[in-house]
Amino acid sequence: MKRYFSELLGTFILLFAGTGAIVINATSGGTITHAGIALVFGLVVMAMIYTFGDTSGAHLNPAVTVAFAVAGRFSWREAPGYLLSQGMGALLASGLLALLFPDLPAKLGATLPSGPVMQSFILEVVLTCILMLVILSVSTGAQEKGITAGIAIGGVIALEAMFAGPICGASMNPVRSLAPALVSGHLQHLWIYLVAPVAGALAAIPLCIGCRPAGCCCLADSSSS
Repeated sequence: MKRYFSELLGTFILLFAGTGAIVINATSGGTITHAGIALVFGLVVMAMIYTFGDTSGAHLNPAVTVAFAVAGRFSWREAPGYLLSQGMGALLASGLLALLFPDLPAKLGATLPSGPVMQSFILEVVLTCILMLVILSVSTGAQEKGITAGIAIGGVIALEAMFAGPICGASMNPVRSLAPALVSGHLQHLWIYLVAPVAGALAAIPLCIGCRPAGCCCLADSSSS
């Protein structure tokens, strides 16, 4: 239960800070800026990894949890509890933001494609694949922890949000998109942000194996499964 609560609290903080930055940027006339929003997402993920990495692994993302389970690093028995905790944390964050900002500025940070649908779908797949490749490479078992893990993972999230955010939203996380969409009622193209991150995370698994030296496999470290 401590791990589940850590996932709930970590995901709540991720969405409260990240999508909160989008909402406050909209209400304050753009004072945070797009670059500032990207940095908020990267910094809050980095902080949550150092806070909860030793407890739950700080997945904070259903796509990450599923990919860890498929890779053999995480027990499938615990996966439903993680997914439920992440969803609850995200919904609580979006609900609180809706109470604080009842006019729902910027759709509470809901992600929507700004161009062709398939353009955003492919971008989300590639972005999540890159992110999961980094996670698999710097994590221990199914735990994102250690001196460099938070910096590497937070850095790649900020980087991808910086350059791809204006086109696809750079969600890379199903609950990050699902909760604002449900609370604000903007469900257009939501399927992109539910399917693409999972597909991208799963695509990273064989890539991680292929990048490892001979005789070494990223699936071998299954201390948390």
